[in-house]
Amino acid sequence: MNQPTTTQPSTTAWIRDELQQLREAGLYTNIRTIESPMDAWVTIDGRRVLNFCANNYLGLANHKRIRKAARKAIKKYGVGPGAVRTIAGTMSLHDELEQRLAEFKRAEACITFQSGFTANLGTIPALVGREDVIFSDELNHASIIDGCRLSRARVVRYAHNDVDDLRRQIAATTDYGRRLIVTDGVFSMDGDIAPLDRIADVAEEHAILLMVDDAHGEGVLGEGGRGIVDHFGLHGRVDVEVGTLSKAFGVVGGMVCGKQVIVEWLRQRGRPFLFSSAMTVPDVAANIEAVDILEDSTELVDRLWRNADLFRSGLQQMGFDTGHSQTPIVPVMLGEAPLAQIFSRRLFEEGVFAMAIGYPTVPQGKARIRVMNSAAHSTSDIEQALEVFGEVGRELEVIRD
Repeated sequence: MNQPTTTQPSTTAWIRDELQQLREAGLYTNIRTIESPMDAWVTIDGRRVLNFCANNYLGLANHKRIRKAARKAIKKYGVGPGAVRTIAGTMSLHDELEQRLAEFKRAEACITFQSGFTANLGTIPALVGREDVIFSDELNHASIIDGCRLSRARVVRYAHNDVDDLRRQIAATTDYGRRLIVTDGVFSMDGDIAPLDRIADVAEEHAILLMVDDAHGEGVLGEGGRGIVDHFGLHGRVDVEVGTLSKAFGVVGGMVCGKQVIVEWLRQRGRPFLFSSAMTVPDVAANIEAVDILEDSTELVDRLWRNADLFRSGLQQMGFDTGHSQTPIVPVMLGEAPLAQIFSRRLFEEGVFAMAIGYPTVPQGKARIRVMNSAAHSTSDIEQALEVFGEVGRELEVIRD
């Protein structure tokens, strides 16, 4: 059979072109593979390097108690639940984790999801719909943005952490059914904290449902790492607290804590809860153990903040711009994406793993190295990393002696 002589255009040619444009603009993400347990030091490409990339705030990802709890649960319950939560996938461990998290967070109730991302995707569309309106901080996480899109509600963005602008947007929006205010608690790229106390005042004044995504506040803010609601003493005033178990808790999973009636509704209408398999046995058991560790002592949370303060002050003393960080997330502001990628590559060559963050994760011209501090780091780890940052900063003329 004769083959056609005409050359048809490739259906994927545009993807190759887009990828090439990313490379030329310095925006192509090179994904490194870690060959060791997640810890203060990791092995990449056979090299042992200091890890300042992970969200492993409390060093629990490789904690001996976490590992032991996971192994013990596998021996008793197996590995997979084998079903969605509403059919046959809810095990006694799931119920125990949700009860323990609600108690830890000092909330009425809790429901768990497979991740913090799916918690947002499940929660927002369950609370608002096509005839409703969402007031969303302009720098909210992608999972909030996607959850808002799925809801089909009208989204009104307000200026970042600007409560006065939130008030203006509410006053200007008169056509609505239900209303929801949603904000990150700690903003993951800048490390700043939402003024949740003032936002709660606005929500109460206008009888608007209030939701906070505390992914980077869990295990970090509040008494013993109970999060931003505890940090501001807002228990009972925030309707929905979304969180993650993949960062400070060191495992994986998402949670929604808050009012009992909302959690009950999410069990009926939270689509990832209804239509995706439950969290695995070792993950759930490991998360329960993480709650135990946080309830036992504030030592890890305290050490995390000491390390973060030491790193931030050291960078600032050398002349680095650390933006508006108020938390263990410390951005090193560099401006253009190609410079950030070169800076990250030089850090790695000198034994420090800290990734460049550029557009579209952050706005054009706001590229940075995002430093993620951990309680797993020793003081000598911090000092060694600061020395490398100083050497690379002077080499690339980001700072000067």
